[in-house]
Amino acid sequence: MPDPIQSQRRSIRYEGRVQGVGFRYTTVGIACRFRVEGFVRNLPDGRVLLVAEGEPAELDRFLAAVEGAMGRYVRNKAVETLPATGEFCGFGIHH
Repeated sequence: MPDPIQSQRRSIRYEGRVQGVGFRYTTVGIACRFRVEGFVRNLPDGRVLLVAEGEPAELDRFLAAVEGAMGRYVRNKAVETLPATGEFCGFGIHH
């Protein structure tokens, strides 16, 4: 589990052709390779929300891997950085 004192939260809303292309399942598979916790979910407006907590450098690597795998489907993204809450245990898909 990431250290909550040195961790941050990144909330990213991806838009484009991001639903129906395996975005959530790919993201969960990638998360297994990194020390991050959080979730990914489809939003009713067609975007995908990814919320991840971890140390900043690890988040950078994780998000770069997600974008490397799924970036061709993303038209735009909005990133918000906040303090970590430590509320997550693992990384999964929320419905």
